[in-house]
Amino acid sequence: MHPFNASRPPGLAIGLAMAGLLPFVTGALGLWVIPEGWRIWVMEELMSFAAVMLAFMGALHWGLAMRADESSRDAPVQLGLSVIPPLLGWLALSLPIDLAVPLFFFAFAALYYADIWAVRHGLAPAWYTTLRKPFSLVAVGSMAVAWAATLVKG
Repeated sequence: MHPFNASRPPGLAIGLAMAGLLPFVTGALGLWVIPEGWRIWVMEELMSFAAVMLAFMGALHWGLAMRADESSRDAPVQLGLSVIPPLLGWLALSLPIDLAVPLFFFAFAALYYADIWAVRHGLAPAWYTTLRKPFSLVAVGSMAVAWAATLVKG
């Protein structure tokens, strides 16, 4: 088990997080280079993956809150925060693409700030923001690239 107060994330977590960025990057960039007939499918797959990732990252907060002391005032907030990302992902999947993409953009950005809050309150490992920062930047950047593709390419 990796120490909760370690400054560096576990190597396996870094590798898996980087692998999790592949669908974001390939999907967002693919929207610019693939034939028009494939664009809707790629966008739907990118949105589906984004929703899954929001649910996964929300679930991490649920798990972290469950290990908190019963007297913790912050754990109930973290439990609440854990259900917001999957609900936003679910909502985004029901919206038109031109509304869904910006919702994902802002959801991933807001989730990163929730991660920072959790670390500062001792609810997440000290190394968690070190792991999450590059993931968040790429996820938000990919959503921005996809958003631009919807505006330019239609």
